[in-house]
Amino acid sequence: MECSYHPGVETNLRCGKCGKPICPRCMVETPVGARCPDCAGARKLPTYRFSARYYLIGAGAALGMALVCGAAWGAIEWAVPFFSLNLLLAPAAGYAIAEVASLSVNRKRGTSLAVIGAAALVISYLVGIWSTGLLSDISFYEALPLTAVRAIYHIIALGLGIFVAVTRLR
Repeated sequence: MECSYHPGVETNLRCGKCGKPICPRCMVETPVGARCPDCAGARKLPTYRFSARYYLIGAGAALGMALVCGAAWGAIEWAVPFFSLNLLLAPAAGYAIAEVASLSVNRKRGTSLAVIGAAALVISYLVGIWSTGLLSDISFYEALPLTAVRAIYHIIALGLGIFVAVTRLR
């Protein structure tokens, strides 16, 4: 007899529920025996199932929160010019972006949503840099030159923020 899902593959195995012939490639092991994919109900958990609508909602919420966090990040960095402060601001922004994105899609999770959260954090960082530059131009604030130490702090801070956002959404 041939497999119902893979014509041309001979098998002696049948689904324990419906009796369809199945091969070892399409067989799903369950606690009650071998089942065909239809009877096993091998689907993702609802938490990880997304439609295009959820992606758009999650991306919009993450982008909106990224803009808000970026503006706040830039204002705080301008007001308190300690570049090590980024080590606290980036994870806080990552957490805020991830929470808003997660709430907007009814607490769903997944790799794609984690990528959206990471991209939103990078956008937030860029908005923060841009707004700091604007504020320093307006108030004639002399920003410290970007040295190697500041660059390392920025990279570490960005990595921490991305880590927080991704782990909240994965």
